Amino acid sequence: MIQSNKTNFHGMNTPLLIRNKTKIFLHVLGWTILLGLPLYFSKSWQVGNDFLWIVFCNTIIYGIIFYTNFFILVPWFFYRNRRVSYFILSLLLLVSLYFVTDITNKVVIEHVTVSQAAQIKNYSPDNPGNDNKQGPTYRDVQLFRYGFTSLFFIFLSMGIRVVERQSQIEKFQKELEKEKLNSELAMLKNQISPHFFFNTLNNIYSLISINASDAKVAVLKLSKMMRYMLYDSENGSCRLSSEIEFMSSYIDLMKLRMNDKIRLSVSFPDKFDDLNIPPLLFIPFIENAFKHGITNRRKSFIDIKLYIDNGSINFTCINSIGNGIVETSSETSGIGLENVSKRLNLLFPGKHSLKINKTEDTFEILLNIVPEILLSG
Repeated sequence: MIQSNKTNFHGMNTPLLIRNKTKIFLHVLGWTILLGLPLYFSKSWQVGNDFLWIVFCNTIIYGIIFYTNFFILVPWFFYRNRRVSYFILSLLLLVSLYFVTDITNKVVIEHVTVSQAAQIKNYSPDNPGNDNKQGPTYRDVQLFRYGFTSLFFIFLSMGIRVVERQSQIEKFQKELEKEKLNSELAMLKNQISPHFFFNTLNNIYSLISINASDAKVAVLKLSKMMRYMLYDSENGSCRLSSEIEFMSSYIDLMKLRMNDKIRLSVSFPDKFDDLNIPPLLFIPFIENAFKHGITNRRKSFIDIKLYIDNGSINFTCINSIGNGIVETSSETSGIGLENVSKRLNLLFPGKHSLKINKTEDTFEILLNIVPEILLSG
């Protein structure tokens, strides 16, 4: 048991570890590109190392803005509806780091040679060589560039953080929906199995007084069927071939009590792609047909057909409307059909078609499940 839990633990965290490594790699790659581009273009720009240092220092400061907003301001203030505090702190962050940027640039510029400094237009507010020139000063250009770039990194970090959070919320909601689906499917399956078992036992009980040997055969068939329901279908999916065998056994069991007044037609495919399907999906329709569609007192019929067309499963069940072999209350008679309809909506939302047509004399079920939601074996 301990080993199993350990395996599950590692299995659950492996995707998370991979995602974290991917995020770290993307962040490292992004900043490596930002720091590497100036080096790549430095020769064509014909600038000295001092200017590269300015670019590197500014990039580091923008990185501080990005990750401060990413790890602290957005999750601690923006997500907690403390929006006013968020905007105030963001403004203080940008203003304070602007002065750091200004001081850093001045320190680097002090080491720029005279020939390099001459290439900078208005690089200093008190540059005597530019008194007669019109246009923005170097400080104005620096302020505009810093403001634009810092706001870009603020919105970039917020956007990435919001997208990640939304992705986590959607993933959490999908996990909740999956858990809800599994719980509801388990509940529906538990309702179907006792319902089916109850009705079949009633049939065998009636058969014992008529033909004991046939009753023994029926008990053996029932035991195999219950084994299928209890064990073979526990994983939430089963082979179509196993489901067809299960339905055939049920029909054979019900035929033991039929007389010549009842016409039964069954058509199951002999060769087909053995798809994985939810267990006990078709049996409620067949059970309903035998319960309410035939009677030994007058002519009645059941036509059951299952075929595969272009990978999709098509199931039809048409029966006459009679009093039924087993009389039950209206409350219990609808459990099977109601449950299978719920299961179809949960398993194949928008991916199936279930039509129920009822006239004065017939009851018809038409079920189609489209191929893309079926898993091939």
